[in-house]
Amino acid sequence: MWIKNMLCHLISEEEGSVAYATVKHAGSTPKRYHSEALQKIVSMMTEDVNKSCDGLPNTSARCTNSNIYAMSTACAALVTCPHMSPLIGALLKHSILCGFSCLNQEFIKEVGEALISKRLVLEDEAVVNLWCYSPTCLEGAAVSLLESVLSETMTQSLDKHVNDSFLPQASAKHCHIFLTINEIYRNVLTEIDENLAVRALVQVFTVCFLQRLAGQKPQDRLPLRAFFPRVMPSLLAPLLTAPSEVPREAWLDHLSWIRSLLQSVTENEEAGEDVRAYQAVFEAWFLLVQCGYWVDTAAELLVLAAPEKAEALLWLLTFFHHPTDRGHQRSQQTAVAREAWTHLRMLFLTRPPPPRHLGAVKELLSSSLSANLVLHLFSNFTVFSHGPVSIITEITDKVLTEAAVKRRALWILSSIRCRLNSGATRDDRVHSRLRTLQDTLLQT
Repeated sequence: MWIKNMLCHLISEEEGSVAYATVKHAGSTPKRYHSEALQKIVSMMTEDVNKSCDGLPNTSARCTNSNIYAMSTACAALVTCPHMSPLIGALLKHSILCGFSCLNQEFIKEVGEALISKRLVLEDEAVVNLWCYSPTCLEGAAVSLLESVLSETMTQSLDKHVNDSFLPQASAKHCHIFLTINEIYRNVLTEIDENLAVRALVQVFTVCFLQRLAGQKPQDRLPLRAFFPRVMPSLLAPLLTAPSEVPREAWLDHLSWIRSLLQSVTENEEAGEDVRAYQAVFEAWFLLVQCGYWVDTAAELLVLAAPEKAEALLWLLTFFHHPTDRGHQRSQQTAVAREAWTHLRMLFLTRPPPPRHLGAVKELLSSSLSANLVLHLFSNFTVFSHGPVSIITEITDKVLTEAAVKRRALWILSSIRCRLNSGATRDDRVHSRLRTLQDTLLQT
């Protein structure tokens, strides 16, 4: 406060002050004069920072300039001033070129917090430099995105929200950024693996990242193995290939291939093998969560699938929601999935909807053990079945009566919407129905 008061005194516009006479002589308003003066000072300082790493013989010589540290110290209290963005960007660029810690840590902390709170706007390169320089700021950005999703205060689609965080873009440019974010989300998922909001975030973040990675020049792109080092190589190609890259008529064969690969991973676990077997199952399951668009695709195909083709799809959906086989739960849950699928087919494909099947679906949704699995199936039937939208919304209103269940259904619909948005073709009927269902659940 003392510094602030002193600055106010020095630039006082009272008659007789030096500042007042200078502004009057310049023929400008005080506000405009001060703004232009600040911009000029920042421009000069930015130029000095940019030149400080030029023309020096080696890295150690560059780092002898203590002015950079002093400048970052002075800027710590000013990071939210809009005029300071070019200077902050230059300091962050210098920190990367310098090769070791030459910035004040309080400055780094303030910049990271200001970015998260949207009180500071930097160029993309400066944001990447900050995250490369400070793992703490990167972790803060990843956790902030997670908290915003869990708070359920988003006003835009999940994929737009994720892209606006700039984390997918930075991850595609720097492998270690992706691995750091991935580690944070995998740790959260191990604690709350049933949380559909976290699963949706992991899936959408991976989709956005893969899109950004595909947009890079081939010579600049690292192999996928570098980003997924813990997963069996045989799983990468089938799971990381988006459904939009596979002909629709080949979806069932592709999903059967994925199912056979995942089953081979689970065989050792079921045989009671060592910790490495359980770890392999977890890594395969986590990759399936990241590539949840294939599970959504399986659920979509189940809407109109013939009984003889449904088994592989039901197994995949069950493994997604119940990866472990403690107490032979996986076989029990597969039976639950099959029962739910049978009731849903009758509910959505018969007119009028039979009350008996309506009650059976509600009862299955009330079971804490199978609720998410049944809800996943139910949500896909509401989007992809061919009945009139008025009948679909009527069924939805009768089945989804609890607020908590509606919130979980909205997260499933969000992941479906993200998959459809990333597809090569667009079905306006499906998109229209999806928006109607989301609006209905939000209003009720």
